[in-house]
Amino acid sequence: MPASGRSRRAWGWHPLTDEWAARIVAGAGVRPGQLVLDIGAGRGELTAHLVAAGARVIAVELHPGRARALRERFADAPVTVVQTDALALRLPERPFHVVASPPYGISSPLLDMLLAPRSRLVAADLVLPRAVVRRYTEGRRADAGRGRWILTAGRPLPRRAFRPPPRVDSAVLVVRRR
Repeated sequence: MPASGRSRRAWGWHPLTDEWAARIVAGAGVRPGQLVLDIGAGRGELTAHLVAAGARVIAVELHPGRARALRERFADAPVTVVQTDALALRLPERPFHVVASPPYGISSPLLDMLLAPRSRLVAADLVLPRAVVRRYTEGRRADAGRGRWILTAGRPLPRRAFRPPPRVDSAVLVVRRR
């Protein structure tokens, strides 16, 4: 159980399966040497595939036990583990990418942070609730970034792409700088 004593489902933690993590990283087109943030890194499902693609990874994880496990798992890899609340994270001052499956409860404030005018974000592939992806691509938030960004709906994910499955449908929000 998480540190709060709540079950994994109540904590809202739904890790991707290895197969789906590989698909998301492949779809993101990560190239060797790129700086990539994995926000809500969990056990490192996406981090492992980002490292295999040659990325330099900043794995952001709030849960102390998972952050410790990430440090151990990736001790010999180009991975920096940052244990912090994602919304308190200081974004890199150099160009960076994001490939992540962040906690669904912070989707909108996280996007606001990533798409802020001073952000050095180049591209992001974010696993989010399908409703949030729709809001940012065709709904009331579709003007996010005011022309600086192209936001499109990427691959839908079946609930079986996670263990345990979430109660909502998911998809990848693809963000690219214009």
